[in-house]
Parts: sequence; C-alpha cells; structure tokens
Amino acid sequence: MTERLVSAIIDSPVGPLTVVVSDRGVRAVLWPADDERRVPSAGSLDADAAGTHPVIDDVQRQLGEYFDGNRTDFDLPLDPIGTEFQQQAWLALRTIPYGATVSYGEQAERMGDKNKARAVGAANGKNPISIIVPCHRVVGSNGSLTGFAGGVDTKRFLLDHERRVAGQTLL
Repeated sequence: MTERLVSAIIDSPVGPLTVVVSDRGVRAVLWPADDERRVPSAGSLDADAAGTHPVIDDVQRQLGEYFDGNRTDFDLPLDPIGTEFQQQAWLALRTIPYGATVSYGEQAERMGDKNKARAVGAANGKNPISIIVPCHRVVGSNGSLTGFAGGVDTKRFLLDHERRVAGQTLL
C-alpha cells in the first residue's frame, strides 16, 4: 500500500511554499526550486497529490501567524523522513531559540561531537521541513550566512524577521 501524501501551495512573504503532509504530520515544506533529490521523502508530487488536509490548514495558519509576528514556536505534528543522524540534527534545530543563531560547530557540540560540524551541515541541508524546523538559524563559525535551500537572501529575511519581532538588532 502506497502512503498517501497531500500537498498544497501556500503563499508567503518568502514566496510560494509547497507543504506536504502524511497522515502522521508535516512531511515537508519545500521551496519553489526544490526537487526530489534534496527531499526524496516528499515523493513525486503530481496533480493527484494536491488537496486538503487538516494539517495543511494548521500549517497555513501557523506560518501566517509566524510571518505576522504573532508566533515564535510551531505546534504541529511532524513526519520528517531521514537517517538517525539527520533526525538528531533536525531535533537539535528545534531547540535553537527564536531570533537566535548557532554555528554548525555549536550544533554539533550540542549533539555530542563538536567534530561533526560538516556532517551536521549536510544533515541540515536535507532538512525537509523548512522554517518550521529552523535550519535558517544555523550560521557559519564567523557568523556568515552560509548555504540555505531557500537562498541566502531568504535566510537573511527570516533571521531579520525573527530578530525584529524579538526586538533585537538586525543583521
């Protein structure tokens, strides 16, 4: 039996986001230029996958609240698919406070091995649930905005948005 995935495109200040959900929760939040190689667990989405689902409604509402500055934490069922190490990295991402940043090395250290910064970066690059699982909050060791699936300008926008809402100085 094939797993049922439902998708919808949600407009946002950072462009259209494709939300993919399973019956267990959010599987992916994808950027317009994303493809199956970065997030294979989202499946080959076609017109038959488009539809409605209560979790998609919740994602749309909560992302709207996030972009309006009224939400700093997401409360959604998540269903990311990845290796054990990727799952650990994505869980660590969810502990980074709103409006804050950490380096890849700091994230690796929080996960128990400061020498795995490159592996952490690779795992973050496969994070299927953009924004909700905040890989945009991870920066280079010197504070530089390094690679991001949505683009560095989008990463800067998200960080500036969070800092503005949190009342902090912008980057």
